[in-house]
Amino acid sequence: MSSRHKRTRQPADLRSARWFGPDDLRSFGHRSRIMQMGYAPADWAGKPIIAIVNTWSDLNPCHAHFRHRVEDVKRGVLQAGGFPVEMPAVTLSESFMKPTTMLYRNLLAIEVEEQLRSHPIDGAVLMGGCDKTTPALIMGGLSAGLPMIFLPAGPMLRGNYAGKTLGSGSDAWKYWDERRAGNISEQEWFGLETGIARSYGHCMTMGTASTMTAIADAMGLTLPGASSIPAPDANHIRMSAECGRRIVEMVWEEMTPDKIVTPASVRNGGTVAMATGCSTNAVVHLLAMARRASVDFTLDDLDELGRTTPLIANVRPSGQGYLMEDFFYAGGLLGLMRNLGDKLDRSAMTVAGITLGEAIADAPVYNDDVIRTLDNPVYHEGSLAVLRGNLAPDGAVIKPAACDPRFHVHKGPALVFDSYPEMKKAIEDPDLDVTPDHVMVLRNAGPLGGPGMPEWGMLPMPVKLVREGHRDMLRLSDARMSGTSYGACVLHVSPESHIGGPLALLKTGDIVSIDLPNRRIDMLVDEAELAARRAAWQRPADRFERGYGWMFAKHVSQADKGCDFDYLAPGFGRTAGEPDIF
Repeated sequence: MSSRHKRTRQPADLRSARWFGPDDLRSFGHRSRIMQMGYAPADWAGKPIIAIVNTWSDLNPCHAHFRHRVEDVKRGVLQAGGFPVEMPAVTLSESFMKPTTMLYRNLLAIEVEEQLRSHPIDGAVLMGGCDKTTPALIMGGLSAGLPMIFLPAGPMLRGNYAGKTLGSGSDAWKYWDERRAGNISEQEWFGLETGIARSYGHCMTMGTASTMTAIADAMGLTLPGASSIPAPDANHIRMSAECGRRIVEMVWEEMTPDKIVTPASVRNGGTVAMATGCSTNAVVHLLAMARRASVDFTLDDLDELGRTTPLIANVRPSGQGYLMEDFFYAGGLLGLMRNLGDKLDRSAMTVAGITLGEAIADAPVYNDDVIRTLDNPVYHEGSLAVLRGNLAPDGAVIKPAACDPRFHVHKGPALVFDSYPEMKKAIEDPDLDVTPDHVMVLRNAGPLGGPGMPEWGMLPMPVKLVREGHRDMLRLSDARMSGTSYGACVLHVSPESHIGGPLALLKTGDIVSIDLPNRRIDMLVDEAELAARRAAWQRPADRFERGYGWMFAKHVSQADKGCDFDYLAPGFGRTAGEPDIF
């Protein structure tokens, strides 16, 4: 993949030259200590020093191959005349971290920014893919401002059991309900456990991982099309080495993130999110990334894109039958973006040094059932819709294509739970007073209430309804849900209940109304009654008294602002003309 950009810098201009170039005592120390590790001046002198930020760990199955891929990136860096240095970063394993990786997304972003800023680094390859690692790495890289490429982990292979194709998360939810209904044996359940995740790589449904790497790709931050490559595919190894070669060129070309992440590229990311059947988590992450890049992008912008962008990726959970491996074979993200036509700004630049239009100009589509055309979509609008009303004055989100259409316009009595344990116990009660028309509500699960806004928003169906044959009902929460989830779930209710948002005032039995065509979510309670409830409400106790959690609680924004820390906004606390002290 060639770039039309030319070298604009000389070795003396490199940022790392500040550490190693001067004839002074400080640089003597830097040179002697790097030679302590066995390197000679020929290894680093006059060469871009490339950080390979690796989020591998023994407890992150999505990144299990990164121990090997980092060597492929190093090979590419060396081939292009750079000096690679691996920099481990905190791993965010969606499968194992409690209460939620979202609590630590900003921690990884801080680590990336400070690692790059404080070391002799000229450019970076950011290795991630498991849900929160993609936005965290990009947020940190944007704030550091050095040339960077995002290397996506890639989806795992399709799941399989007894001849059935299985999709991460989506089929776990589906078959768990069947297990609770008594339709699946213990032996079959174990077979599903062993068959649903068959290789390294992130979820192979269009969950949060595939959503966020696709957004990064559409924004121009990956080598074009890299997000679609399955993790075990040999193409992934070649792509990793190419990332190493290309980042060296980017350093010489001074291709910094501000030349790539622009209002146009952010809209491209939002458009592709809608067209792919994206995770609802795309909302908080795309908003946060845009804010780090000083791009004005809001919930209303996302809703506008949702109204005008058809869903054309026939991939679970919004699509039917197909998974990310099929999507790659059908033409991948490049083919989908070509099918989007003028809905994308093709003049946007990519890390490859070519425009998006150039990258997708000849992209083929091999299966038009997997990657649909605009006139034959999976769903006539995009993945997400933003709702507002007296329950969510600052917004809430829903995934219309992934829920039963009868809940697009619905009224029903609320069944309110104040905690996840309370809800979990109640739904297993076969005598619970609940009907399919009820609206299940979980509150105190937002950024502060969760803490960290856990993926509790796809509230499990009450066992009473499951045994009656029901598989969907309207659910409402200030939590998030997994991108592999589905159902009539209204999420990210903002402001959250923990800080006194209207959701805190809702009572069991109140009528909740949703009107998706008009983008409304309301409780049918008169203002006088709400005022009385508000006067009686008391804020719950803070979750943390020390440490990172305390800092998180003091500075995190609400869901409609991306849940970033207030002090990490561009320009926060800096004086015009302030020198770079690093």
